[in-house]
Amino acid sequence: MFSNRKFFSGFLIIFIVLSSIFTRFYKLNWGNDYYFHPDEGNMASALSRLQTNDLDPKFYAYGQFPLYLGFFTLKIFNISNSFSNSIFILRFYAALFSILSIGLLYFLSQKIFSSKFSLLATLFTIFSPGLIQIAHFGTTESLLIFIFLLEIYLSITIYQKKENYWQYILAGIFGGIALATKISSLIFFGPIFLVTLMKLIKGEKILPIISKIILLIVFTLNFYIISSPYNLANSQDFLSSMRYETGVATGESRVFYTTQFKNTFSYLFQFQKIFPYSSGIFQFIFAFIGLVLLLKNWKLKEDKHLYWFIILIPSLVYFLYFGQLYVKWTRFVSPLFFLFPLLSTFFISLLKSRFCRLVSIIVACLPGLYFMKIYFNPDIRIVASSWIENNIPVNSKILSEGGNVINIPITDKNYQITNYDFYNNYPNNLSNHLLTTNYIIVPSRRVFKNYDLKYYQNLFNGSLGFRQINKISPDYDLFLNAEDAEETWSVFDHPTIRIYKKVNQLTLEEYEAFL
Repeated sequence: MFSNRKFFSGFLIIFIVLSSIFTRFYKLNWGNDYYFHPDEGNMASALSRLQTNDLDPKFYAYGQFPLYLGFFTLKIFNISNSFSNSIFILRFYAALFSILSIGLLYFLSQKIFSSKFSLLATLFTIFSPGLIQIAHFGTTESLLIFIFLLEIYLSITIYQKKENYWQYILAGIFGGIALATKISSLIFFGPIFLVTLMKLIKGEKILPIISKIILLIVFTLNFYIISSPYNLANSQDFLSSMRYETGVATGESRVFYTTQFKNTFSYLFQFQKIFPYSSGIFQFIFAFIGLVLLLKNWKLKEDKHLYWFIILIPSLVYFLYFGQLYVKWTRFVSPLFFLFPLLSTFFISLLKSRFCRLVSIIVACLPGLYFMKIYFNPDIRIVASSWIENNIPVNSKILSEGGNVINIPITDKNYQITNYDFYNNYPNNLSNHLLTTNYIIVPSRRVFKNYDLKYYQNLFNGSLGFRQINKISPDYDLFLNAEDAEETWSVFDHPTIRIYKKVNQLTLEEYEAFL
């Protein structure tokens, strides 16, 4: 019996390792060499501008660390930092840091679970749809998730050990790297300061703690300066960029791509539009029940509950700050995604029936497995382009939308395509376009979910004289409508595309009345 259990554990570990690699690295070239993610494109453009004798990216929305990491990796392997190579190396590191986060979560979960439930928490992390998606975006989220997890793990080890100078040094090093990636990650130091306060309350001498805090600050500042020197060297440009980004985040500066957050409710939005999708609907439900049961059975004097305290309190502070911002992008709360596998595992650990546990484990992993379909199929925009070229006559006049970073990549140049800017021009001249247009393409939910326009209402109900002839949907979300999520979830990598054909010609005056 012991031999069988040992064999099963070994098999599970191998499965977890291989699944981690596969779910993170498979199809990093998604998009068929078209790059639809705006932040990824901005970072790749900055990276491709770097030269050995000029390391100023002239881009300060993010710090220089991820750009330098990608640039020097390409240089080591004598690969040019072209735009496409820059995209790939950014995606490579996103996948790598996601795998490191999986390993780190395993060690973190060992602090609060037995070995078998630590493996279960790791399995749930592997098959969290949001973490799979983020690992395929060449952005900073995977790196920041890893560092936030590391700061929490180091905080627990600091609490466990008296001699913990190395933990403070490591926390400073990675805290500096986090700041050199995104300045708002200053909040990542929350776990360290919480644990330091807890040790003071326990009666630890204040002078050693002060010396450790000084170490933390020194290493943080040094690694921040080394990893992102142009934040200081070009401080005016950096501060100008930060003022702009802060204005956008707080809603003081309204731009077209934040319209989806108009009239939304702080904190509620994330639980409606982000967490159910990123964790998968079943993990989301299990995690909520797990949190309630954990709080109900809370015993702060127990070590495992103290470790939960170190995990949950900084996460709550993080959520309270970022959740109240006007802008509620997925990336703002992505460092909290690891909580759902942990809390789901806690819930399942309380189930007495083995059958119920098995069923719960399977359904919790299903959304992630289902989401992986996105990487086994051609990009949905390539599918749409092929359908258009095979079904719409050449020389047709097509009305599409601007503002989707890259338009649907139709290779046949014989179409007359107008990408109308609904953000800035509506309804100027739109009726004239409708008068001569043969087909309309709605390339994603980005505009019609953000703007309550009469145009879309009348297009969808047929009043404009157009009939939907195809709806190309990726169908990668189990039991959830992807278009109801925060737009990051679907717009950049698996949008639904609608195609309409004119079946009834209206007059110019009639079109104007419907806009």
